[in-house]
Amino acid sequence: MTALLPRRARRLASLAEALLTPHGMDRYLELIDPMLVRREIRGLVTAVRHQTGDTVTLTIRPSRAWRGFGAGQYVRVTVEIDGVRRTRCYSPSCSQHTRDGLLELTIKADPQGLVSRYLHEQAGVGTVLGLSRPDGGFTLPTRRPHRIVLISGGSGITPVLSMLRTLVDEGHAGEIVFLQYSNTGDDVLYREELAELVARHPGLRVVHAYTHAKTGAELHGFFSAKQLTKVAPWYRDAETFVCGPKPLMDSVRELFEADELSERLHTEEFTPPALTFDTASAEGQVRFARSGHEFANSGKPLLEQAEDAGLKPEHGCRMGICFSCTQVKTSGCVRNAKTGELSEEENVEIQLCISVPVGDVEINA
Repeated sequence: MTALLPRRARRLASLAEALLTPHGMDRYLELIDPMLVRREIRGLVTAVRHQTGDTVTLTIRPSRAWRGFGAGQYVRVTVEIDGVRRTRCYSPSCSQHTRDGLLELTIKADPQGLVSRYLHEQAGVGTVLGLSRPDGGFTLPTRRPHRIVLISGGSGITPVLSMLRTLVDEGHAGEIVFLQYSNTGDDVLYREELAELVARHPGLRVVHAYTHAKTGAELHGFFSAKQLTKVAPWYRDAETFVCGPKPLMDSVRELFEADELSERLHTEEFTPPALTFDTASAEGQVRFARSGHEFANSGKPLLEQAEDAGLKPEHGCRMGICFSCTQVKTSGCVRNAKTGELSEEENVEIQLCISVPVGDVEINA
């Protein structure tokens, strides 16, 4: 019967039901309007556009709990899909000095990505998203360098474009080279916006490189020392920021290591760092309570152990950033593989991808 009521009536019915049960104020405000919540950060999609066939650009108005971000940082975006909350990390592409307070996210739809495909196909004006506080150390130094090289590949453009927009808004007086790699001309993101920034900044040079096309761009083929020297012959005296696919990141990193310039290179990683685990001395049992699976501790992170046992826990980055794999540890001790810290308390949330059991452990999953 409730499902047949008009939407407004259903909302009022939910509010009346909630009033009979003690909740925090945000619970009541959420029933009236999700954007009214005071403690959690929400974002209302106000515009949607598709720059390329496999990307979506969302303009988002954050709720009043939002306090801004630093160019290059990322936010965790939460959506509800089939009744389950899913979280992924995305970097805003707008300037940190946006006057209208709006955020802009550009997301590439991964054929295997649940959240990215959902946002690409389903997000529309009026969609409400969950947002986190900004995080990440891939940021411009407080004292802006005079010479800067920004290198990006594909959707990795978002954090470095945010840096560029921020620098232009600040009236940066130095030299900037923005080198953007795309497969072909059809895959170029923010072409018009980059041209507008060139018009605003006399010291900015934007260079497009196509990796899978032999014509149409200033550069063709994959990143090389020759290409970088051609567009930024002074790169050894600059600070360089790069974000993109692993092959691009590796190529840039190898060049800077060879030139003994690693301290001048700043990167945003898309792949998990290599972690080592002591599997030889592992002991105890791991139990996933709700699924009823129990197995001997192998010494690997809980996410890998669960997958080895045939389970399919929700996960995202596999490197302790996106919090998609967070579950409640009801008992036992785990070690954070990144920090070495131990978690011995009961009924606490842990990240399966970086949590290694120390003896017997039970997970409420």
